[in-house]
Amino acid sequence: MKATHNPPTVVQVTPADLLRCAALYLRRHGWHQGTYYALTDTLTPPACAVGAIGMACAGKPLMHPVLLSSADEDTYRQSIAALVDYLDGFAPVFHIDEDGHLLDEHTSPYSWNDDPARTAEQVITALEKAADEWDRLHMQGGENR
Repeated sequence: MKATHNPPTVVQVTPADLLRCAALYLRRHGWHQGTYYALTDTLTPPACAVGAIGMACAGKPLMHPVLLSSADEDTYRQSIAALVDYLDGFAPVFHIDEDGHLLDEHTSPYSWNDDPARTAEQVITALEKAADEWDRLHMQGGENR
């Protein structure tokens, strides 16, 4: 490297990066249902899918995304949207009212995570596959499209 060369000091974190980090977080610290984080005295509590994305983004339990910088909040929300897009395509859970009308056109990651039949491995796999799908749609040769 030449003395005049200034290497980049900021690395752009993509939604796929956060999704993969969230999956790794769940593998290391455990999965949880019902709330973002299990009530424990540890700094790294078991988390739901969205809670794990928050941990990956903030490095600590994230209760309100508005506490993030605007760039981090955007990536956090894009990560959740990428998970929702993946779930819509591969594991849809739609809510229908008693008249047969669709109440929500997108799968809720909260309802999906909290399904009593859901397993930790299913959540981790969905996060990883959502990351792969985001990369497939947005990356070309390692660079953003």
